[in-house]
Amino acid sequence: MAACAYPTTRGYSRRTTLVTREDALCEVNTTPLIDVMLVLLVTLIISLPILTHAVKLDLPQAAPTPDQKPPQVIDLDIDFDGTVVWNGTPVDSMEQLERYFRAEASADAQPEIHLRADRRVKYDVVAKVLASAQRNRIKRMGFADTGEFEDYAARQPLTSSD
Repeated sequence: MAACAYPTTRGYSRRTTLVTREDALCEVNTTPLIDVMLVLLVTLIISLPILTHAVKLDLPQAAPTPDQKPPQVIDLDIDFDGTVVWNGTPVDSMEQLERYFRAEASADAQPEIHLRADRRVKYDVVAKVLASAQRNRIKRMGFADTGEFEDYAARQPLTSSD
């Protein structure tokens, strides 16, 4: 609904003048429109959960898989002095380690390689072993027994030379 006001005075004078149609100020009162929109919004919010229906589907159940044997696990240890040990056997050189990686990568089912590095070993040795595994396309490799590093890090203060 439009409400029109007709000014009866112009400026600051108290003189009254004749008001024409062009001088009329017309405004739309938006308060009822906002009230109606809020009521519609609240109605929508309340009725929306009612309108959502759950559809029950009877999906086929998969048959239990036959017993799968666990993957072979290879323990790869790196001692504090940089000695690499493959399943309890010391590795003489990085070339021998590369041959081991190539042999395992060519197998039908790649084994899991659990890498355990001593916390005192230089990172350079660990990085070389990881790079060798990546070059030879070893896909299942992870760090094992990493909990001991948390204990060590908590006891050792960080220094600027580290």
